[in-house]
Amino acid sequence: MAKMQVDTKLIRELADMLNDTDLSEIEVEDGERKIKLSRGGSMVKVAAPAAAPMAAPAAAPAAEAEAPAEISPADHPGTVFSPMVGTIYTSPDPTADVFIKVGDKVAAGQTILIVEAMKVMNQIHAAKAGTVKSIFVENEQPVEYGEPLVIIE
Repeated sequence: MAKMQVDTKLIRELADMLNDTDLSEIEVEDGERKIKLSRGGSMVKVAAPAAAPMAAPAAAPAAEAEAPAEISPADHPGTVFSPMVGTIYTSPDPTADVFIKVGDKVAAGQTILIVEAMKVMNQIHAAKAGTVKSIFVENEQPVEYGEPLVIIE
C-alpha cells in the first residue's frame, strides 16, 4: 500500500487561516487529495476521495437518531442554507436594523443575511417570495456550509 504524502506546510497555512479568520472549518481539494481542518477539537482529517464518501454516510444515521420525529429544517422546502463557511451578520452594519424578522414578508432576491468569509461580505438573498417563519442564526454567529439559516414559506 502506498504511503500518502502529507503537505504539512499547507496544513499549517490552512490552520493559520482558520485562526486569522475565526472560521470553524476549512476544506480543500486538490486532485485526489482532500484536506479538512475543523476548529473545536483536536482532529484534523486528511482523506483520499474514496474515504470521504464512506465517512459522510456514517455520520448521517447518528444525526437522524438524535433528531426528533418532527420535520427538520434541512428537509423543509423553504429553507435557505448557508452557501459557505463564515460569520453571519443580520444587518448591513452594527447600528442598522436587521434585514429580516420572523413574520416579515420578503421578495425573491431580497437580501436577508450576510455571510462574511475571508473578509468578503456575501449577501444571502431570498430564493422565493414569502413570509419568514424561522430564523436559526444570530448576529456574528459562525456558520458552516449547508447549515440551515432561515425558513421562508
